[in-house]
Amino acid sequence: MLTKRQIIILDALIRLYTSTGQPIGSKTIMNEIEVDASSATIRNEMSFLEKLGFIQKTHSSSGRVPSLKGYRFYIDHLVKPQEVAQDKMQVINEVLGNHVKQMDDIMHQSAQLLSDLTSYTAIVLGPKAESSRLTGFRLLALNDNHVMAIIQTDRGTIENKVFRLPRSIKESDLTKVANIFNHHLVGLPLNEVARKLQRDIPLLIRKYVSNAMDMFLTLESALNSSSEDRYHISGKMNLLDFTEDMDKQKLKSLYTLLDNKGNLDLLIDTMQQDFEVKIGEEMNHELFTNFSLVTATYQVSGHGTGILAVLGPTSMSYDETFGVLDVFRKQLTHTLLNYYLD
Repeated sequence: MLTKRQIIILDALIRLYTSTGQPIGSKTIMNEIEVDASSATIRNEMSFLEKLGFIQKTHSSSGRVPSLKGYRFYIDHLVKPQEVAQDKMQVINEVLGNHVKQMDDIMHQSAQLLSDLTSYTAIVLGPKAESSRLTGFRLLALNDNHVMAIIQTDRGTIENKVFRLPRSIKESDLTKVANIFNHHLVGLPLNEVARKLQRDIPLLIRKYVSNAMDMFLTLESALNSSSEDRYHISGKMNLLDFTEDMDKQKLKSLYTLLDNKGNLDLLIDTMQQDFEVKIGEEMNHELFTNFSLVTATYQVSGHGTGILAVLGPTSMSYDETFGVLDVFRKQLTHTLLNYYLD
């Protein structure tokens, strides 16, 4: 159990280190905090915190830096979301206040904005409602080689997916495929749509529109992606700002990992509640030993739950990140509600 003074010192050390990136000494802390203690007393307290594993020495300085245990204590007991600066508030309101026609546009803009605001890598997951159903489906021939699939759900989501045909196909065949989809898939939950696309629909396509099988395989991929989680990621280049010691191969592996949706599923807990922070080894992957992942949920009434995530160094400014995420998710929820009402 830490004393009040030890907690004050640990709090100051972590805040100073995350803002400066430099090891912190006893004199620096003495000038920062209001506590009736000499530099020697603070130095003794820091030695005690080091013995307990909350802070650690570095090779290049006599100062201390937080350990994983110290960061965890800080996040669990001391972190205080920082008030977002007015200029950042204005940017959030301006970008998320713009009228958008596509869900993907909102998610893409959100990821880009969140990355810009934090200077870290941002990941945005759109609202996920398990009960969402397919309510409309159309195929529109754009030219001899391209088709647009218009997919609508009962949550108000409309997606226009354009894909290239493997070969030229008659408009009458497009109509037959659209009729099969509307007759057998519309009205079903999206997870059931995905199952029928693998099990039942191929048999019907082969029976009634056999020459459209190649097109169906492309269309199946488009429909399946509409029923999956929408991950949007931005700011991967920001990783370069705090991975100086990471060799090129590991950095390349990290970029590849972030490009894979399956890996993001392992990284982000979609069943979490409110705020959650994973630090270093808690992410159970060697590539993330020096990283922290801060996630926050947002709830869009009647349309499901989404997630915002920020990936940065373990020395990230947690107070500022928490503050930005809290404001951001409130504005994003408001934007999405307006989108669904339009």
